[in-house]
Amino acid sequence: MASAIPNSAKERLLNGGIDLNTDDIRARLVMTNTTCDTEVDAINFLANYTTIDPANATGYADVALTETVGVDDTNNRGEFDATDISFTGLSGDASRAYQGVLIYKRVDGTNANDIPVAYVDFPSTVPATATQVNVTWNAEGILQLA
Repeated sequence: MASAIPNSAKERLLNGGIDLNTDDIRARLVMTNTTCDTEVDAINFLANYTTIDPANATGYADVALTETVGVDDTNNRGEFDATDISFTGLSGDASRAYQGVLIYKRVDGTNANDIPVAYVDFPSTVPATATQVNVTWNAEGILQLA
């Protein structure tokens, strides 16, 4: 398990195809069969992942991020961050444990058109019986460009 940024997302972040200030950026809770943590080549859209393995608990929904982009002059980098989020209203009946979060640019709500930004692994898996999953982003931000 590891966090990952698809190569196409790196290109889009640099050429303006993904605007972390203005685009609709969302988070999808994924379970332990995901390949989002290992696939970075030729992943242009969510549909390109072999297996996203989104949460399948009753009551699950992706969460829109309230994001910020800023400068960290002390560490000489740009940072992308967001308000911590919670996936609430889960029934506790997921088929597998939760492994991490797929961050993506929502285009129209279909995997064929929505664009991956990054995958963020949890420090440890969250049991499938959870009725709420809280995500506390790293204090240094979700992504940094140094």
